[in-house]
Amino acid sequence: MADYFDYGGGKRTMTSSDSIRMDKLCYSIGGRKILEDFDFHLERGVNRTILGVSGAGKTTILKLLLGLLDPDSGSVSIGDLCITGLPESKFMQQRKRIAIVFQGGALFDSMTVGENVGYRLFEEGRLSQAEITKIVIEKLSFVGVESAINLYPSELSGGMKKRVAISRALAADPDYIFFDEPTTGLDPIGVYNICNLMQRLQAEGKTTLMVTHDLATAFATSQRFTFLNKARMLFEGSEEEMKSSLIPEVREFLGPTDRSLFI
Repeated sequence: MADYFDYGGGKRTMTSSDSIRMDKLCYSIGGRKILEDFDFHLERGVNRTILGVSGAGKTTILKLLLGLLDPDSGSVSIGDLCITGLPESKFMQQRKRIAIVFQGGALFDSMTVGENVGYRLFEEGRLSQAEITKIVIEKLSFVGVESAINLYPSELSGGMKKRVAISRALAADPDYIFFDEPTTGLDPIGVYNICNLMQRLQAEGKTTLMVTHDLATAFATSQRFTFLNKARMLFEGSEEEMKSSLIPEVREFLGPTDRSLFI
């Protein structure tokens, strides 16, 4: 079954195999609702950001989409496959379409940069050492850190760690790349580099999903925006629609006032 979407470039057909979805999803921790009746649709080719204050549940959404957490109710689908309730072995092939860049980079401290980037390929065992090395150098070159191939994570700056994490995500050639607060802790040059890399990935056909509270990065890299507030999706739309929204919580997020003091 096909749906139709119009994002400024005319209508185009979108099939379920081209998307990742949450339907009526509920998730709680220790009795506290993190998500309630949450519907979410990440279409292939539409780069999206989930916005919200710290602790709103943004990273939890990424973990649920990857099947790393089980919802209380509702469902998660990757392409045509509903992964909710399935053992991991049943949806590993579908999940390989997705890579994630964690907030801290999540590099293995005991491995060199090159070993980190090639780790997933080594584990799969399908390629020769020479083929993996070629891919590793190619992906490190894409993010401009090929000279660091023999260094360890402890020898890298925060910005370099993020770029290595991006190259590791690219190594398996995913369709979708998730970014968890990719610019946190970076200086302006580091932020610029990450935004530039995300834009280059999008130009090469990768679909990105970012969770952040960094508005400048969000608006520089995404076309669609979801605003999460008190376990629910409060807004979904374009940058223009968000900036003109009359929803009080959205307006306060975009331009904090005295209402935001100590809340």
